[in-house]
Amino acid sequence: MRTGQFRYGKLTAGLAIASLAAFGAAAHAQDSSEKKSQSPALDNVSIWLGGYYTNNDTTIGAKTGILNTSGDVNLEDDLDFKKHKTVPRARLDFLIGEHQGFTFDYYEVNRSHAKSLDTSINFLGNPIDATARVKGDLKFTFGSAAYKWWFGTGNDVFGVGLGAAYYKVQASISGTASGFGQTVSDRASSDVNAWAPNLQLGWRHAFNDQWRMYFNASGVKKNGGSVYGHIWDAALGVEWFPWQNVGFGAEYAYTRIKLNQDKRRYDLDLDMKLDGPAAYVRFRF
Repeated sequence: MRTGQFRYGKLTAGLAIASLAAFGAAAHAQDSSEKKSQSPALDNVSIWLGGYYTNNDTTIGAKTGILNTSGDVNLEDDLDFKKHKTVPRARLDFLIGEHQGFTFDYYEVNRSHAKSLDTSINFLGNPIDATARVKGDLKFTFGSAAYKWWFGTGNDVFGVGLGAAYYKVQASISGTASGFGQTVSDRASSDVNAWAPNLQLGWRHAFNDQWRMYFNASGVKKNGGSVYGHIWDAALGVEWFPWQNVGFGAEYAYTRIKLNQDKRRYDLDLDMKLDGPAAYVRFRF
């Protein structure tokens, strides 16, 4: 009787161990399948901190309803603004689940320069020396937030995002001219901000765990209101992770900003093109 009980106990223990082993294997397989269902091109949390070394081409224009008077100033050509400037930029991406998540982007362009103009003009046959000093200021701030859907589970994924963008423009052109024994000063300025819908597209490719490639594109378009226009942005880049959670990113980006503001005395236009390389320190978790 004891021998039977002992054999029965061994059989029961064996079945229990086999059941636990089978349960563990099933759990491991489920966990592995869940991990494999998330593309290696995506991270649960991704942080980008770096700078955008831009080549700038910026024109500020104004137009009045009086005899259709208009004029514009190119900051680089007319006021000798530096064509290149490093613009700080930050991004944050994080997933909710395996194929959806949020993405945030922020950068700011802040430029200021003054130039003295010494010219000799001829008025009614009389040479007159005229001196003018012109100063330009421009500060453009941009931030966006979007909910993104990623399609694909292999080394390639494609994303579509919908959200909102906030932009703020602070611009001014001021001048002081001396001639005929008199000094005249004038100034045109703008300080506006607005929200607009934001559409984003993306592609990610993982060569392996250390090297990846990506393409980002986004567009903002606003019609109507006192401030309207569009902002387009695109970037193609690569990522390299020599360590598991820390790496580097490099991309070439292009940004086009074209905005208009209707004011009481005049309309103000901003046409700004930025392009150049960008570099980031990358953190992934």
